[in-house]
Amino acid sequence: MMSDYGLRGKRALVTGGASGIGRGIVDALAAHGVDIVLTYLSSDAGAHETVTAAQAHGVKALAIKADLTDENAVNAVVNDTVQFLGGIDILVTNAGGILGRKSTLDITRDTWDKAFALNVTSTFLCCKAVIPHMTAHGGSMVLMSSQAAFDGGGVGSTYYAATKGAILTYTRGLAKELAPQRIRVNCVAPGLIDTRFHDINTPPDMRAAVRSRIPLGREGTPTDVAGAVIYLTSELGAYLTGETIIINGGQSMY
Repeated sequence: MMSDYGLRGKRALVTGGASGIGRGIVDALAAHGVDIVLTYLSSDAGAHETVTAAQAHGVKALAIKADLTDENAVNAVVNDTVQFLGGIDILVTNAGGILGRKSTLDITRDTWDKAFALNVTSTFLCCKAVIPHMTAHGGSMVLMSSQAAFDGGGVGSTYYAATKGAILTYTRGLAKELAPQRIRVNCVAPGLIDTRFHDINTPPDMRAAVRSRIPLGREGTPTDVAGAVIYLTSELGAYLTGETIIINGGQSMY
């Protein structure tokens, strides 16, 4: 029988949980006995499938459609999560993305602002809204960065890399702030993960070139990222806060 590492009965909010890495995280948490609310923006079918799969593990699960760049929407999601689950022990801020690959001269101010709203502001708003629900008993937050935060990203993703770098710094600052309240804040930074994100945004030749530089010889999977989230949110990672785990098959060694 799989150990639940102290996770069984915990309550989690996972943003962007309907597909890709987010769905992998929801699946893993549910398999370890965590009740879950996930958010999504456009994938109604994916959200339904993810909830059904989570419920098959015998846990409570609910999907909420929301634009997390809207503070009122974030507050409503957190309130609905608390009402449905009875509280929040775990927050995973996976929602975000890239608005196409663009050179600096082609990045408009509007694109820059939207990217920061999508990736950074949404993370801040979710953390801010959840903190009051963790202060009495502690909790764990896992924020989603990217390998791009360390290497500047692939061609055409400077602005995306900047948002993910901001999340790295925010993780460290928030971890210091919340440690006295027994709220741990950590970060994961995936490299090339086999998801729809890269199917849409990474040209095949670029993708193959990156894959050729991965020592483990393959792209990562959502399950690979989810394993790190399980570690960080469970009793296994009880003495970690302010840390970032880079999940890239060893690529950053070169």
